[in-house]
Amino acid sequence: MDKTGLFDRIKGKLIISCQALPGEPLYDPERSLMPYMARAAKQSGSPMIRTNSVRDVIGIKKETALPVIGLIKQVYEGYEGYITPTMKEVDALVDAGADIIALDCTDRKRGDGLKAAEYIRQVRERYPDQILMADISTYEEGMDAWKNGVDLVSTTMSGYTDYTPKLDGPDFELAGRLAKDLPIPVIGEGRVHTPEEAVHMLDMGVWAVIVGGAITRPLEIAQRFMREIDRRNG
Repeated sequence: MDKTGLFDRIKGKLIISCQALPGEPLYDPERSLMPYMARAAKQSGSPMIRTNSVRDVIGIKKETALPVIGLIKQVYEGYEGYITPTMKEVDALVDAGADIIALDCTDRKRGDGLKAAEYIRQVRERYPDQILMADISTYEEGMDAWKNGVDLVSTTMSGYTDYTPKLDGPDFELAGRLAKDLPIPVIGEGRVHTPEEAVHMLDMGVWAVIVGGAITRPLEIAQRFMREIDRRNG
């Protein structure tokens, strides 16, 4: 599917993030459980899945035949950014068939010495036709990522960098401002906990909204219920 067709497919829709990291209840080192989460997401009507790791990109595409936003969470010494932080991860995701590749495009220190703009340009030079998504935390990062060649911008990292406000819910202000000023799709993502918040994200003008933990991380969901019950019981 070409870029225009892919973007038309997700416009005004909910993309579901299906991820499980080592140490989480749904992570199994021997087999991937995320294709089953993605199956449920597809049955709900989601037109695209966001996922982490080569294993889950391949497994989810095989299970659902849906397009996938792929990323690899990898921590390297000297790096603060961890979402597809080097060309090694980009190469792996291209080989796995990720339709869109998410990159950390924040201003945090990079262990390879590159600025986000330089990294984007290097990826674009190697893979001129690959659709790239910038995971950003500020308005300026989003604008810079667009100027340097990404195809989409997502508010994923707002509240997760040490220079952005720690909000309980989504960063509606950032999403709306970027959606107003950028000529490329802006994806609303980050701490979208309720259907109402997802709808409000779309009302702010974003192209699509991504929800993960509120749908696909059962431990987090159960803990929210437990906290309220505990509060009620004093």
